[in-house]
Amino acid sequence: MSVLSPPRRRLDIAAILLTTLTVLCALLWFFPIYWAIITSLRFDQETVTDFALFPKNPTLSAYIFTIENSNLLRWYLNSTITSVTITIITVGVAACTGYAISQLTFPGRKFLWWTILASFMVPVSALIVNHFIIIAGLGLLNSYMGIILPMLLHPVTVIVYKQFFDGLPREFREAAVMDGATEFQLLFRIFLPMNWGVTTALAIITFIGAWNAFLWPFLAAQDETMMTVTVGITAVQDAFGVAYARLLSGAVLAGFPVALAYLLFQRRVTQAITLSAGIKG
Repeated sequence: MSVLSPPRRRLDIAAILLTTLTVLCALLWFFPIYWAIITSLRFDQETVTDFALFPKNPTLSAYIFTIENSNLLRWYLNSTITSVTITIITVGVAACTGYAISQLTFPGRKFLWWTILASFMVPVSALIVNHFIIIAGLGLLNSYMGIILPMLLHPVTVIVYKQFFDGLPREFREAAVMDGATEFQLLFRIFLPMNWGVTTALAIITFIGAWNAFLWPFLAAQDETMMTVTVGITAVQDAFGVAYARLLSGAVLAGFPVALAYLLFQRRVTQAITLSAGIKG
């Protein structure tokens, strides 16, 4: 026992130090969010005079003003429509594409796979000008389709699906083919049910990314009624001027659905981030 005690003591000290450092980092990360929330619960005149960690007279007046004097509910609807549509199409197409590349043999299969890998290395922001020219040429600016179409490019979802389909035993496919199953039946009745966890994780992370997107919706939505919530809060900033409580109330309302989704599906979001990081690594 005397021989094992020093290593254990050193391990305990290291664990305490690491835990303390982790908690401090978490507090530093969370403090701006906390400050935004408590500032949104103050009166505007108090935001530049009261710097206490807790509001003296909490009020929802900033939230009420933001909702009554902006198209926030319309922006919520736009974000919901675009984000849900992007998520469904992206995950559905990625599942089919990943299955085809993994399980089928067809001309150009390797070329398609290398093209997807290459596209993963191209920053989306580098394609913004091309997207704008194409969407404007098609007359889709300031429409749901104009916002949605360029945001369907998520090669990482195809890569993740392909990797997981590659890892499934070939016997499942061979047995189903012998029973007369079609390719769609193989995908939706055998392969996808074995990967519902991956599908859920990818769907959540795709939804969050679509909801938080700013640059392309900002360019594509030229009318206030077509803005998403992330773009709309910039319009609120221009309209409200220097009114920190009202500005931050809009920011909190914009981020609330994503924060709620993360809290409800924390494990799935973490899994999706881990999968994406594994691909990038």
